[in-house]
Amino acid sequence: MVSALYPGSFDPVTRGHIDLVERALPLFDHLTVAVAVNSSKAPTFAAEERVAMLREVMPADPRLSVTTFRGLVVDFCRSQGIGAVLRGVRTVSDFEYEYQMALTNRHLAPGIETVFVMPSVQYSYVSSSLIREIVRNGGDVSSFLPPPVERRLRERLCP
Repeated sequence: MVSALYPGSFDPVTRGHIDLVERALPLFDHLTVAVAVNSSKAPTFAAEERVAMLREVMPADPRLSVTTFRGLVVDFCRSQGIGAVLRGVRTVSDFEYEYQMALTNRHLAPGIETVFVMPSVQYSYVSSSLIREIVRNGGDVSSFLPPPVERRLRERLCP
């Protein structure tokens, strides 16, 4: 059985994240989407809120679970018996960063592989930080976010 972890901040979850999950599900027996909890960052949404949004908008599939984690990705993988880390790569700069992380993770945990999946073209330039900026300035993000996530983001950023 091959299980994978898709870690991220998901602040907020985008249609690009959902697309990556939908395209990765056929590749693995189980996929865990995990919100990284980092006390040094100030996210827009608390970890519990991000988990709730992920559960609301992710595909209904018994092979998919959503949770949080703290610390190193490879430590969480080892504790859960997960053998692969799923990463989306949108740009060359993404690849450079993700490549460095993949090699570091391989050094720390040689038995855990990193799998890169390219996004669908319509999401290849979408990032959560870009979406937050568009919302702050009153722009239309409906093609990038599921409606419940867009509503929550507008409530949070434009009260």
